[in-house]
Amino acid sequence: MLDVRQLQVFRAIAQEGSLAAAGRALHYSQPTITHHLAALEAHFNARLVRRGPRGATLTELGDALLPHAEGVLERLRHAELEVRNLAERGMRTLHIGTFPTAGALLLAPAVRRLHRQGVHISLSEGELPVLLRGLRAGELQAALVFSQPGDRLDLDEDFEVHRLLSDPLLLALSEDHPCASLDEVPLGELRESAWVGAADPHDPCDRVLAWACGREGFEPLHVMRTDDYAVVQGLVAAGAGVALVPRLALGPHRPDLVVRPLAGPALTREISVAVLRSTSARAAQELIAALLEQAALVAERWAATD
Repeated sequence: MLDVRQLQVFRAIAQEGSLAAAGRALHYSQPTITHHLAALEAHFNARLVRRGPRGATLTELGDALLPHAEGVLERLRHAELEVRNLAERGMRTLHIGTFPTAGALLLAPAVRRLHRQGVHISLSEGELPVLLRGLRAGELQAALVFSQPGDRLDLDEDFEVHRLLSDPLLLALSEDHPCASLDEVPLGELRESAWVGAADPHDPCDRVLAWACGREGFEPLHVMRTDDYAVVQGLVAAGAGVALVPRLALGPHRPDLVVRPLAGPALTREISVAVLRSTSARAAQELIAALLEQAALVAERWAATD
């Protein structure tokens, strides 16, 4: 059976580059480091570390094992923290990630509700790729994420994903744009327009836009890319281009900005919460329930405005 200390030693060798440095990092003697590494290699009946005069490097099998070892150790660290907080302070802890536009309208009210129920929240903000990496590494127990409708997020069976909200993608125009007077804007009318897009060209919103423009026989020309929707709206209002903006990201009404739906099939992004299955069942269910409740309120508010 694997021993946690074997994985700790293996990770330390990978990080420090030698058995001696790993021993110093873990405050273990050289024989102890050698013993745990030998036991780990015997368990797999394979050589995991290549030792030489200049230090130690991982073999191909060692490279394959490392992310799993890091994941197990990170999961154990969070388990220890959660149990200690509960035992010492009667406090359950959730490490939650969010992308910026979901933080204010969806997560903040849910956090307030969880605090009242005795759950301590640790928050991290980042764009989608950062959140997915945090979930896979075990640094986050839950995260608000988004995707194209029908897309599967790059998460394995260790996670459960709950859909929260369908977020419409709306067209933002300057007030003097030729299409600003239309109730709905045909995408073909924007064939010659410049676009302000997401920093990552593979962002789900940009992929939806590329798909929709492709149906009209053209490719959108991006003049700038940024993940800051305040910057996007400022550039659009200044006439630098047009943009596809999630409704959740629009914020307060701007008199110098016109927002219209595109004609044809509605373009949306799906907002969900991904939760690590090993998370305390009660805390996870409270988070999911709070987010579903808040998402329903947002959807009702949008419907009333429409």
